Amino acid sequence: MRVISGEMGGRRIKAPRGRRTRPTADRVREAIFSTVAPWLPGARVLDLYAGSGALGIEALSRGAGSAVFVESDPEAARVIRENLAVLGLTDRARIIRADALRAIERLARAGTRFTVILLDPPYSAPLEPALSRLARGRVLEPSGLVIVQHFSKTIVPPQRGWSLWKRRRYGETTLTLFRA
Repeated sequence: MRVISGEMGGRRIKAPRGRRTRPTADRVREAIFSTVAPWLPGARVLDLYAGSGALGIEALSRGAGSAVFVESDPEAARVIRENLAVLGLTDRARIIRADALRAIERLARAGTRFTVILLDPPYSAPLEPALSRLARGRVLEPSGLVIVQHFSKTIVPPQRGWSLWKRRRYGETTLTLFRA
């Protein structure tokens, strides 16, 4: 796997071994980041269900100011840490090794806000709990953007305070984008 563009463009990153994580295809990552480009300069990014950290790393490479990576799997969290160190991005990143729902609660209690929130949960995971906690916790900045990557047959529920902005399908993967 590699970083597609930005200051780290072309650099290789590791993915966790095994089948626990599903790396985002280059085509889908490119679609995400060409869409969110106006939000990225100096942005605070939340990479929820981070896996290898590829989405958050791509955001940092393209000008995001900082990124928080949330991952519950210890092996995946270790890989994210290694990827950040190899790329020299540790000073702009924080890793939270916790369940996504607990991490959202912790971030909300701390008053942490994000410009861009990236969700790429396992396709078998329900989306509603994480989305509703994000919306209730007000962790999205007033002009922020939420990008949900999900199985195309999954219905993404609307959230109070967010408006559906775009929906794009890439085979079995769909991106649903909300604006605050």
